Amino acid sequence: MVEKLTDQTFEEKILKAEKLAVVDFSAEWCGPCRMVAPIIHELESEYEGRIVVGEVNVDDNPKVSAEYRVRNIPTVLFFKNGQVVDKQVGAVPKASFKALVEKYI
Repeated sequence: MVEKLTDQTFEEKILKAEKLAVVDFSAEWCGPCRMVAPIIHELESEYEGRIVVGEVNVDDNPKVSAEYRVRNIPTVLFFKNGQVVDKQVGAVPKASFKALVEKYI
């Protein structure tokens, strides 16, 4: 299940995760974000039990968005051991996201 993350739950769900964590920073009004969201959900299903997947609404969670300097959306950050190890900005094909997941799991 893709976690709906907040400023309050981010640390517990993502930074303390023992697996690769994939976090989609987006907003409801963002067209490209609506293109990326289904891809992120598919990744969660395909890698179930092997990765943690979350979504952050940047409008509702300004603290965590600012902390990770999310300036453009969609931005997908990849976390391992509480640290950002990679990122993908913009709407890109599923293969691009899969390549990054495979690189870090």
